[in-house]
Amino acid sequence: QVQLVESGGGLVQPGGSLRLSCVASGLTVSLTSMAWFRQAPGKEREFVARRHGGTTAYNPNLPKGRFAIFRDTAKNAVYLQMNSLQVEETAVYYCNAEMYWGQGTQVTVSS
Repeated sequence: QVQLVESGGGLVQPGGSLRLSCVASGLTVSLTSMAWFRQAPGKEREFVARRHGGTTAYNPNLPKGRFAIFRDTAKNAVYLQMNSLQVEETAVYYCNAEMYWGQGTQVTVSS
């Protein structure tokens, strides 16, 4: 049974940083296409970043250089480092592994 457990969300001031974690069980993150999505209130779920094998991909509509996806094979986890967060990036952030989804972690950017 596949489980994805996210953590690391919370309240951060504009311009701040957060690192989200997704610990997987039932699959091997280094062999699986792992991604982060987000869903803001009243909006559709949006792709943020993906890591598959040795390649990474980011939503081209997002400001470059502020998000980084990486993994720790020893912990079977994938992370999303987010810097210079803006108010409009308040959303529930979801970990995705192909057909599987985590429960989401809330990120609130507010002063």
